[in-house]
Amino acid sequence: MTSPAFADDLALALRLADAADAVSMSRFDAADLDVQAKPDASFVTDADLATERAIRELLAAERPADGVFGEEFGASGDTFRQWIIDPIDGTHNYLRGIPMWATLICLAVDGVPEVGVVSQPAIGRRWWAATGLGAWTGNAASPRRVRVSDVATLDRASVSFQSVQQWDEVGRADDVIRLSRAVWRDRGYGDAWPYMLLAEGRLEMVAEFDVKEYDIAAHWPIVREAGGAVSAFDGTPTISARSVLATNGVLHPAFLAFFGHAPDEDAAAASPQ
Repeated sequence: MTSPAFADDLALALRLADAADAVSMSRFDAADLDVQAKPDASFVTDADLATERAIRELLAAERPADGVFGEEFGASGDTFRQWIIDPIDGTHNYLRGIPMWATLICLAVDGVPEVGVVSQPAIGRRWWAATGLGAWTGNAASPRRVRVSDVATLDRASVSFQSVQQWDEVGRADDVIRLSRAVWRDRGYGDAWPYMLLAEGRLEMVAEFDVKEYDIAAHWPIVREAGGAVSAFDGTPTISARSVLATNGVLHPAFLAFFGHAPDEDAAAASPQ
C-alpha cells in the first residue's frame, strides 16, 4: 500500500465535501427547488448544478492541472489524475425531501480510485478514505475507523440489492429471488448508503447495475480500505463496466460463484486496473 501519498488530496476532498454540503443543504426541501427532466428521463435540480459548480470552482483553484468528470457537466482536462464527482447522488430522494442522498467525490489516478469521500449532510454522516490511510467516518475532531465484517458464509450474510426493477432490466430478477433465499437478510437500501453500511461491517454485499463511474468511484477506496472487495458484477476489476459488486472481501469469491462467475485473485483484489 502507498503510505501518505494521497493525504493532501484527501484533505482537499474533505474541503470539497464541506463546500458541497453548504450548497446542497441550502436548497434541500426548498419550496422553490427547480426540477428539470434530462433526456434519459432522470431529473436534475438547481441544487445538483450549483453543488457541482462549487466543487469545480474549488478544484480549479486548488488543482488546476487535474481533470474533472462530473455527472452534470461531463469531463474536462487531464484523465490521468481525474476527480470524479456526483454532486447529489440520489436526486430523486433529494427532490422529494427524503434525506437519503449524498455527495460523492473521488480522485482516480490512471483509472484507479485512490481517494473517496461520501457525505450525507441531511443525516449528518460522512465517510472518507485514501489508499494506505484507512477508511473513516465521523468528523475531523473525532474520526472513527471503519472495518468490514468477518461473516464468512452466505447464510449469515445481510445484503442490499438496490432495486428489483434494476435487476429485472438486466435479466437477473430470478437472481434476486435466489439471493433472498440464500442469505440471512436482504433489503434494497439504495444509492450510496448501503456501501457505507458495508464498510462499517453492517452488510456483507451490495450489487447494482446501470451505474456510471461517478455513481460508484467514491465508494471504491472506502470499501477497499475498510478491508472489503469491489469489482464489476462479473469480477472484472474496473469502475467502467456499468455494474458493481461490493462485499466484505472474504465472501467475494462466494458471491461471484453464486451469480455464475468464476472467482479469481483479480476479482478479490478490489482495485481496478
